[in-house]
Amino acid sequence: MAVRSTADIPEAWRLSPRRRLKTLIFKTARVFVVPTLRLLIRFQIEGLEHVPPIGPALVVANHLHNADPVLIIAAYTRPVLFMAKKELFSIPVIRWFVRQSGAFPVDRGKPDRSALRHAEKLLSEGMLVGIFPEGTRSVTGGLTAPHPGVALLALRAGVPIIPTAIFGTEVLPFNGYKGRVRGRGWPQVTVRIGKPFQIATHDESGRRRELDEVAEEIMLAIARLLPPQYRGIYANHPALQEPERRGDALQPAPAGSATETR
Repeated sequence: MAVRSTADIPEAWRLSPRRRLKTLIFKTARVFVVPTLRLLIRFQIEGLEHVPPIGPALVVANHLHNADPVLIIAAYTRPVLFMAKKELFSIPVIRWFVRQSGAFPVDRGKPDRSALRHAEKLLSEGMLVGIFPEGTRSVTGGLTAPHPGVALLALRAGVPIIPTAIFGTEVLPFNGYKGRVRGRGWPQVTVRIGKPFQIATHDESGRRRELDEVAEEIMLAIARLLPPQYRGIYANHPALQEPERRGDALQPAPAGSATETR
């Protein structure tokens, strides 16, 4: 959506003074955080051209490490408000930082309709909402089966889906009981952002699509962005053996495209 002035922005998407302040703080902090991450973990960001300048979208990503939400937030040029496990909100210091990032709690042990309603509200206000479809960190490093909540939210909200892959974090320390993969040398973490796409609510015959097939479509979009060794249960999926149907839009950004690697 091309925006020439604030008058072109739908009323529902206009930021409140509080959100404008938080966005300013985010953009200012990002100027310092991203170069620091480049030095510490050779942080690479690919596909920034796929981040819409305004408007809602559902950011979906694989999950390897506790640091993934922070690194994805740093990678994006707009704040991403993540669903975070409710346990984090019971720890006073961590709760403060999590809330300042805009995250909101979700109960992973059951269908959390309150979290879904809050996510829908944020999307209706033009925000980027982040979710890990797998619901938890992968212990194998590869993709695992998604929870149906991501499909339900995608169908109800009707907003663009931005597939996002993160890899290289599995070798970082401080990953809790999930542990870390022992790596050699200097870590290199990559966040790869794919082209947004819309979820069809019905198939070609007019049948309303099931949650599991929508969730699979979302996971395959993430899988296409990941190196083969991270694709997990989708590694041998027929859709990943065929020529890319979305062209090179979901492929690693070529030289000269909108990347941040220097």
